Amino acid sequence: MAVAAIVMAAAPASAGEIRNFDRAAFQALQAKDAPTIVFVHASWCPICRAQETTISKLLSTPVFRNVTVLTIDYDTQKPLWTSFGAQKQSTLIAFHGRRETARLAYDADPKKVTALIASALR
Repeated sequence: MAVAAIVMAAAPASAGEIRNFDRAAFQALQAKDAPTIVFVHASWCPICRAQETTISKLLSTPVFRNVTVLTIDYDTQKPLWTSFGAQKQSTLIAFHGRRETARLAYDADPKKVTALIASALR
């Protein structure tokens, strides 16, 4: 069981999923010009939960199946989320490869979340 957990943690991020942020996976996605969302998330945040619901629905559709979402824990990973210029939880940052395409903070409007994720496809 412990070996499986280690293998899962070391596996590169694959598309169409939400997983914990990993610097190596993020860099690999950037190198492949992959659409990637960095999600500064807090378990206690209602806006984060609403964003996550929208994101999960979108990732299950063919249009967004190649998008990877990497979550950063707001409460325990402050140096990491501040390195992205985030100022609070519920921040979504879209990338197409190394290029930031959009940013949305403290807003769970499904249309805005959808537009942000769509921006990573271009």
